[in-house]
Amino acid sequence: MQDPNADTEWNDILRKKGILPPKEKPREEEEEEDQIIQQASVVKSYEDMTLEELEENEDEFNEEDERAVEMYRQQRIAEWKASQIKNVFGEVGEISGQEYVQEVNKAGKGIWVILHLYKQGIPLCALINQHFSTLARKFPQTKFLKAISTTCIANYPDKNLPTIFVYFEGDMKAQFIGPLVFGGMNLKVDELEWKLAESGAIKTDLEENPRKQIEDKLMTSIRCTMPVTNNSDSEEDY
Repeated sequence: MQDPNADTEWNDILRKKGILPPKEKPREEEEEEDQIIQQASVVKSYEDMTLEELEENEDEFNEEDERAVEMYRQQRIAEWKASQIKNVFGEVGEISGQEYVQEVNKAGKGIWVILHLYKQGIPLCALINQHFSTLARKFPQTKFLKAISTTCIANYPDKNLPTIFVYFEGDMKAQFIGPLVFGGMNLKVDELEWKLAESGAIKTDLEENPRKQIEDKLMTSIRCTMPVTNNSDSEEDY
């Protein structure tokens, strides 16, 4: 009787027609495939592991796995360091005039700095300081600072307060001076967020200017209260 596992043309035809079962694989070949599948699943687990998990399971890896494990470990360390660098702030710092150059002009490469010059007793300044606290937590990669105006700039006029300076790598990129720029005490935190985002200092998730909605409603209200002229009556007068 002909061997059904023999590599013959006739057996191949019978296998295709389903008369003969699929050719049995040699045990060595099956073991090799099982090993490949097992290694693939182990490598997949490396990708899913955190840095702590890689360290905890270090004893379970064989010598062949060590190179892959080390690669993923270095990748996790790099990701962790990057996240730490991007989230080094998260709160509003208070500076004096002596710290201005170091904290603002020399903040570092790739660092945006937003500085609020304020003075106690000015309500809008207090409101912006509150908004700064909220925005500093939302955008921890940006350096939010505040300083009493006259400690940074001698004889800085109160009429210019609040004042916000935006710096990037030591260069001033934007400035907002005086209460009219901020719209007075009606300033909302998302409106300030949009204004700062336009300068490039933060990356907002707002899709449009919140102030625009207020302005559109105001214009609609004005149109509704304007007197309507009757063109037909005017023509009759002539």
